[in-house]
Amino acid sequence: MHVRVEGIVQGVGFRPFVHALATEYDLAGFVGNDTTGVFVEVEGDGDRLTAFVADLSRRAPALAQVERLTTEAVPPTGRPGFAIVTSVTGAGREALISPDTATCPDCLAELSDPADRRHGYPFTNCTNCGPRFTIVEDVPYDRRTTTMAEFALCPACAAEYADPANRRFHAEPVCCPACGPALRLVTAGGTSVAGDPVDTAVRWLRDGRIVAVKGLGGYHLAARADDDRAVSTLRARKHREEKPFAVMAADLPAANALVDVPPAAVPVLTGARRPVVLLPRRADAPVADSVAPGNRDLGVLLPYTPLHQLLLRRLGMPIVLTSGNVSDEPIAHRDDDARRRLARIADGFLVHDRRIHVRTDDSVVRVFRGRELPVRRSRGYVPAPITVPWRFDRPVLACGAELKNTFCVAKGRRAFVSHHVGDLENYETLRAFTDGIAHFTRLFDIRPEVVAHDLHPEYLSTKYALQRDDVELVGVQHHHAHIASCLADNGEPGPVIGVAFDGLGFGPDGTLWGGELLVADLTGFERVGHLGAVPMPGGAAAIREPWRMAAAYLDEIYGDAVPDLPVRRRHERHWPAVVALARSGTNSPRTSSAGRLFDAVAALLGLRDRVTYEGQAAIALEQRADPDERGGYRIEPSGVPLADVGRGLVRCVVDDLLAQVDPGRIAARFQHGLADAVVRAAEAARERTGLAVVALSGGVFQNVLLLDRTVSGLEQHGFRVLVHSRVPPNDGGICLGQAVVAAARAVPAG
Repeated sequence: MHVRVEGIVQGVGFRPFVHALATEYDLAGFVGNDTTGVFVEVEGDGDRLTAFVADLSRRAPALAQVERLTTEAVPPTGRPGFAIVTSVTGAGREALISPDTATCPDCLAELSDPADRRHGYPFTNCTNCGPRFTIVEDVPYDRRTTTMAEFALCPACAAEYADPANRRFHAEPVCCPACGPALRLVTAGGTSVAGDPVDTAVRWLRDGRIVAVKGLGGYHLAARADDDRAVSTLRARKHREEKPFAVMAADLPAANALVDVPPAAVPVLTGARRPVVLLPRRADAPVADSVAPGNRDLGVLLPYTPLHQLLLRRLGMPIVLTSGNVSDEPIAHRDDDARRRLARIADGFLVHDRRIHVRTDDSVVRVFRGRELPVRRSRGYVPAPITVPWRFDRPVLACGAELKNTFCVAKGRRAFVSHHVGDLENYETLRAFTDGIAHFTRLFDIRPEVVAHDLHPEYLSTKYALQRDDVELVGVQHHHAHIASCLADNGEPGPVIGVAFDGLGFGPDGTLWGGELLVADLTGFERVGHLGAVPMPGGAAAIREPWRMAAAYLDEIYGDAVPDLPVRRRHERHWPAVVALARSGTNSPRTSSAGRLFDAVAALLGLRDRVTYEGQAAIALEQRADPDERGGYRIEPSGVPLADVGRGLVRCVVDDLLAQVDPGRIAARFQHGLADAVVRAAEAARERTGLAVVALSGGVFQNVLLLDRTVSGLEQHGFRVLVHSRVPPNDGGICLGQAVVAAARAVPAG
């Protein structure tokens, strides 16, 4: 019998598993990798063959994902024994690459065992764990096609690699202190430091120094999380004024000392993917205030490499672990580039000589109703495909948006959403974007015939797409792409009532959309409602200075009779000029953005007049909401659904401010009121269309307070609600929506 297995079946111990299973059933034959997946030829007793095939899926290794298994009868050869054969290369690559995976319990045990030859070795791995995507240069997945090809196996490792009974049997990154990568500590000036690198790095961290640590997908910057001076120094050097840092804790008990970990978050924190998980910070957490200033949540992750394990165990306290970059630049992953860019930030570098082929940031998630709500999908998740129930008849490249950029390549029923690239606002990030596209198209043998892009003409991702003259171009409206992304995330083609709330996106009417009610499927959409548009005085300046949005809303509502509010008094000097700018329409594009509405209310409540990172004011508003407040503003609709909501909510906020209501209660009432308005708008759309399914997407729905209240309200009114769980609701997931829309619209091949 010939058996073909497709899915994530390379680099996860599948061939040794097949070898052991065939031996168990006393079957002859062979197994190997090729560019499609794993091929098996097996012969023996008919009942044993049937059981063997069933167990290929049922008992597959923990990291394997069997997507498809096919069998075909072939003539027996009569040759005895079962072997792992040489991998087969060729055209038509379909093989999948496993994401990088956290250190498994067996390797952790070896790391801690003084009698083991890998005791304390920071690159210990096996078929069940370790580097995968970040070291792969090509397929099929063999050592020779990874950055481990530079390290020849020693006799002991070669014996393990060749032993079918060993868990390192055909583990491609296998190594040990005698033959694998080596660790060393160097100063910012490049001078090697004598002594044990980990012990010295621990001593430096304990003394309050900043250490750049080379990880799986790039460099991180580490500092003691309880040392306010060290964290503040890191902020100043990195030019990251207020955006929260992630904190790495040694284990689950250590994480429990920092944050409240609900049961649903435990498998996320401790699983093989090891993302940063945003959880409520404990009041007594031993963490400096400067780690996450003004934030009730803390991003916590557990060690996912042996090196992290060694550092955290010996240090005995949590560390800040943040991307090795200056703000707005991509994470550094090449040694020379890291030393050039990080020498003014780090006091020393904990480095090794295994090359990182693909830079990959840490993933970030929240937990919503027992499921992951991705905020950033990268290490641990990429490049596992998003499988959809319809086909991409022609290969597609979707270029994503400007902020939080990811791209997507797709063929068959698989969409490969890239690792987090970043904000496409400088040359370094643009190069990471183009390099990433080249790598993905080669790795998955996808030659795009259709290229999807955003409608915004100034996005660098759009400009990249428009420069390609060898493909069919498909422009996809930003908020349609958001809803399509949610549809693809849930495996549904629509039509649905779509609610897309975000910062902004280019609208076909020339305004900036962002508070949209759509009736949409994969091929098109109709805008059936939206927040009323208001001017953005100063354009991009209104994003950096949310008080300008407060001024615009107040002027739209009250005109020259704006009440005497603190926000106006704080900006009395510039208020008249900003209002005049808004009224003139000069450099004041009109927007229906829900994100800008959040900005206005945050400024009204005195939470943020200026921001240092995207979404900061909206996050502050979510954080400030009183969890005990149950009331919400109720805006009576008239005319276009949602059109009166923004101004109505701001008026309610002003009334409560003048009545001296606590800002925390106002923040909660505003968000509850917006959720209620979404439910009412969906009801209006249902009356018109008969649709009873609502898809929620856009970065504003990362707000779990708003999301929970909206989902609950919709469900209470008989709607089925689709939310994100595989890709982020923010612009990091928008490329998936572009891809499925482009596939639905593209001219058929031939």
